[in-house]
Amino acid sequence: MRTLLRGGLVVSLDPAVGDLPTGDVLIEDGRIAAVAATVDAAGAEVVDATGKIVMPGFVDTHRHTWQTAFRGVGADWTFDQYRVAMHAVLGPRYRPEDVHLGNLLGRIEALDSGVTTMLDWFHRADRPENADAAIQALRDAPGRSVFCYGAAEPGLAAEVRRVRAQLPDDAMALGLRGPVLSTMDETAADVALARELGLRVSVHVHGTTGWPTGPRPIAAMHERGLLDDRTTVVHGNGLSDDQLALMAAAGTSVSISPDVELKMGFDQPVTGRALAAGIRPSLSVDDCPSAGGDMFSAMRTAFAVQRGLDGGLTARDLLEFATIEGARACGLDARTGSITVGKDADLLLLDAEAPAIFPVGNPAGSIVAAGHPGLVDSVFVAGRPVKRAGRLLGVDLPALRARLLASRDRIAAAAGVPVDGTWTPTP
Repeated sequence: MRTLLRGGLVVSLDPAVGDLPTGDVLIEDGRIAAVAATVDAAGAEVVDATGKIVMPGFVDTHRHTWQTAFRGVGADWTFDQYRVAMHAVLGPRYRPEDVHLGNLLGRIEALDSGVTTMLDWFHRADRPENADAAIQALRDAPGRSVFCYGAAEPGLAAEVRRVRAQLPDDAMALGLRGPVLSTMDETAADVALARELGLRVSVHVHGTTGWPTGPRPIAAMHERGLLDDRTTVVHGNGLSDDQLALMAAAGTSVSISPDVELKMGFDQPVTGRALAAGIRPSLSVDDCPSAGGDMFSAMRTAFAVQRGLDGGLTARDLLEFATIEGARACGLDARTGSITVGKDADLLLLDAEAPAIFPVGNPAGSIVAAGHPGLVDSVFVAGRPVKRAGRLLGVDLPALRARLLASRDRIAAAAGVPVDGTWTPTP
């Protein structure tokens, strides 16, 4: 029950702790018990962290995990093509066992690359069995997960309540239909349901035209009192500065998915404008048919784009977006997101001697500019080791891969589409 990570380069993301060129982290009963240059912990299991960066686990605040089986198939798709492919053609052919496999392997993949906390924005809940399968997959994977019941249809309040009864307070959120896919009255009803059930809210907003609520969706939500510090706006591309200011005043956060936003034509990520408005964003992968599933890529893209626009970001900013700011957006910053005494021990060990980043001068710069999933040597979730020496523990990957391929091929055959990149969906 006591583990000492000894002699690593500690990047704590806690301003009171800072970075330790050589430091120890003591884990007791799943929590961080001490962080210092030297920790005396007689009798503890010692993990030699020499040559490793010790840092908090990544937090992904928005991922449609059920789509994992179609990884890479949509790399060339526009957003409209993606919507048709995943929601009109492939999605309806998913069975609960397909949902379970997609969520399970997708969550394990995220964990393998260092994502210890992930919000699963689930919008394949066209029947209760699919929602149950997604939740079970998140339970079967050893990471910390938040199930975001997405795009609930009218009349599904009872279903949302049913799912809410299955999950702890901090393990569920509600994904809104509106304001971009429904009226403001429907959006208000969804927010009221979330508040009744004590759920945080996540809402997709990008672009400024063609929505039922008009070209100023965030302003419309503000006028109805629907923004607060339990709300996360996903993307936010195209929002005016005054709407970002309304979000900042309400304590509303923003989740940026830079790779998908740029590739699918959402306009520039709002990273810099959000910061100017007083919002420190979080980062997310979004969907794996179109983008890679690791936070290293998300950090690097967001960093490069904003530096190219105004030069105003630092690598440390990006590392905070991917850790403590993500935890804050999920309402979990008291439990995770930094190496702080008392928080759960959600930790990564990165190989600091790998040629890709050696020698490490500026740790944040090395992680953001040159980091990749292959550097993730060890992963701890609430003190439990789930990956050690580069290998996941207790996961039968060959069996899961075979099952996921069979699932993908069955769905594709039922839809009559190829999976080799030659399919161009017609919006």
